[in-house]
Amino acid sequence: MRLRCLSVLIGSTLAGAASAQTSPVPTEPDARLLDRIQVTATRRAESSFDVPVAVTVIGQEQISASAAQTAMDLLHGEPGTFVQQTTPGQAVVIVRGLKGSEVLHLVDGFRLNTAFFRNAPNQYMALVDGQMLERIEVVRGPSGTLYGSDAMGGVVQLLSASPRFTDGGWRSQGQVRGMYASADDSLVTRVSAQGGNDRFWFSAGATYQDVDELKVGGGTTLPFTAFTARAGDAKAVFKIGESSDLTLQFQTLEQPKTPRHDELVPGFGQTRPNSATFFFEPQARDFAQLVWHWDANLQAFDSATIHLGRQDIQDDRRTRDFGSNNEERERNSSELIGTTAQFAKSLGSHYLTYGIEFYQDEIASFRQRRNVATGAISARPSRFPDGSTMDTLSAYVADDIKLSDALDIYGGVRWSRSDVELPAVGGIGVDISPSDWSGHFGVRYSLTDTLNLVGNYGRGFRAPNVFDLGTFGDRPSNRFNIPNADLDSETVDTIDAGLKWASDSVEAEIVGYVSRYNDKITSVLTGDTTSTGRLITQSRNVTALDLWGFEGGLRWFVREDLEAYASATYTRGDEEFDGDTVAADRIPPLFGKLGALWRPGPWTFEAYSYYATKQDRLSPRDRIDPRINPEGTAGWMTLGVRAAYSLSDAFSVSLRADNLADKRYREHGTGLDEPGRNLILTVDWRPGR
Repeated sequence: MRLRCLSVLIGSTLAGAASAQTSPVPTEPDARLLDRIQVTATRRAESSFDVPVAVTVIGQEQISASAAQTAMDLLHGEPGTFVQQTTPGQAVVIVRGLKGSEVLHLVDGFRLNTAFFRNAPNQYMALVDGQMLERIEVVRGPSGTLYGSDAMGGVVQLLSASPRFTDGGWRSQGQVRGMYASADDSLVTRVSAQGGNDRFWFSAGATYQDVDELKVGGGTTLPFTAFTARAGDAKAVFKIGESSDLTLQFQTLEQPKTPRHDELVPGFGQTRPNSATFFFEPQARDFAQLVWHWDANLQAFDSATIHLGRQDIQDDRRTRDFGSNNEERERNSSELIGTTAQFAKSLGSHYLTYGIEFYQDEIASFRQRRNVATGAISARPSRFPDGSTMDTLSAYVADDIKLSDALDIYGGVRWSRSDVELPAVGGIGVDISPSDWSGHFGVRYSLTDTLNLVGNYGRGFRAPNVFDLGTFGDRPSNRFNIPNADLDSETVDTIDAGLKWASDSVEAEIVGYVSRYNDKITSVLTGDTTSTGRLITQSRNVTALDLWGFEGGLRWFVREDLEAYASATYTRGDEEFDGDTVAADRIPPLFGKLGALWRPGPWTFEAYSYYATKQDRLSPRDRIDPRINPEGTAGWMTLGVRAAYSLSDAFSVSLRADNLADKRYREHGTGLDEPGRNLILTVDWRPGR
């Protein structure tokens, strides 16, 4: 019954599912089923059970129940997704041992990755408001055919809510959310409204976040952990005739002043912090997009979707080294403009998806120094060459071939070319045009109606960007980077295989994978130091990386109102450099979660545990990283409970208690300890429902 119902739901969404922005997710009849409908893996609405690739989907119910500080916090403990956090208010997900620009990040189908994304943990995912999201979808494994450069470890897509109204009359509804957490005395408020009829619908919302200093296990309060954020979003959809619609949307978020905690307190092996001042001041993102979708049913295509978008990211900083009078002020920005055209055509047993994409990114960068004792101001080399550009053009085609009811084959190729230009700095400029092919071949074989065998081969690549080619200046962990104008693209080859099980009572998957990462761009020590003692580094194509691991998840529906769940992920990485083989950087330990959920009537009760084993298999760079204990990161387990009550369709309240034992612990590679005992109260009011 579950699978038949799911097929009906998917069929009802296919007409508008060529793009994430125009892919409504049904709201009836069963929320558990909806979380398994995804649009990222194949660029159309399909069950994650039916696609050959490994997919993690966080749905609306899970997002509403969570008390996430950032959007990435929603992925804690999920199969294949490890969340790293260098400072409060910022987080990044590690997928199959890869992170930063090694993973492609999308927001409503538009690239979040910019030309100054680094291939390491970064703060930019925090510039998307987690409170506005309807779903998060993670495709685990190389996805370069459909998404191009950077989709090496996988694709993380954040999808904003898109309400739709199908009856003829006008309907409207709203939501007011308030959330308070005791560990950081934080308050999150969200106000939103939606309205429309069968020809037009809209949504708009605003979020404000005020976070105080964090109290960790044992009662210790960490300095430099307070921050604020404010965000807004709006979306309007216009139905044009019976076969097309136009979507216009806008998103904005700003963190006015966020401290870099690990730079302002001594880390492992340090007697003093690296910096006396280090603030992201401010961090901001503005995004606007126009999407036209047309169900044409022509000879060349059945549907077409055109995207026009612009994203502006501001990455400004104010820093001063410990013991220095020289304070530096940076202003860095990315102006990313993108155009994509996607087409789909059903031909018998074939379902073709093809398209072209063009992105143009321009980087502005400025830095000056002020002596805090004398007030003297002087110009300094900017972090990136000011006026650097990166243009990317690509074309792709993919075919989903249904050979029988039991056998489905998926394959495709993409060609991409990047043009990267960096103005001359110190007499040295950069003008390169790397191009590459990526591809994918996947198989799904139904062993039974409820059990699928899946397997994939994928080749991904990452073109060197402005960060790789031209980064100059201070870096975290007491480093100083110098540019390198002679870089090539990175490539990765991955094979995975696994089982997916979906019945009326059980949903489960287990996937194993092996990846070979060649010509990896790595920041390496040159052996020199600056006059202030910082270690000089440079990015080079010098390493190869072998990664392997497994990802598993289970959800057992014991009865209609009771379910249990569990997940486990293990990753191992070995890096070859200069004839030696060492452990790869920032590889997570074995981690996951366990829990049970009971829904008697209007009540919901949940008990859960997150865990990670010890990680003492460290790379040489890990051992000198002040964020990581050189003896290894200790294993840990936390316990939590949640109770929620729906007073009516319009009003609900939830209370959760995280880390009941008040344990002091740290996620591996993270720049600060996690919250101690934390009571979180959430109140939701939905007038007009």
